[in-house]
Amino acid sequence: MNRFLLVNLVAAIALLAACGPRPTPAPTIPPPPPRPVATDTPVPANDEEAILQLLHAQGEGVVQQDIDRLTDIWDEDGVITDANHTPDDTSDDSVWTGHDAIRERYVNLVFPSAPAEAVATDIQLTIEGDTASAISTTNIGDEVQPGGDQWTFAQKDGRWKITSLTYNLEPQ
Repeated sequence: MNRFLLVNLVAAIALLAACGPRPTPAPTIPPPPPRPVATDTPVPANDEEAILQLLHAQGEGVVQQDIDRLTDIWDEDGVITDANHTPDDTSDDSVWTGHDAIRERYVNLVFPSAPAEAVATDIQLTIEGDTASAISTTNIGDEVQPGGDQWTFAQKDGRWKITSLTYNLEPQ
């Protein structure tokens, strides 16, 4: 009889266990969304195209407030000069020299204005070996300053970099 009782008891326990609530399955974590694939910057066909890409990248970097991109396109000894609309008087110029100073200028002076557009147009480019210069019109939002920028560039280790920018050259 003990055996009969034991078998019925085990069967009853199994039946009760099967009728009880099921354990909650562990939550499943969805996989992360696929990372967007960045579009590669096209390899320039020649020096002129490489320099025009730098000017385009500089404008995009300003609008996107991408300080790493901006720092990357500048020569480590680059110089930015605000001619203060007095091109013949350098005594009132503001000058930023080197990556740290250029970075500070973008972050503290340019980015707070959050321009929706920053484009160099009407570019007059001159290339002489591993150096180049350009004059361009400034287009930052509604501000248009014809011939207001002078740029210089240098090719180092097979890569073009911006070496200087002088802006606000148009007298007012």
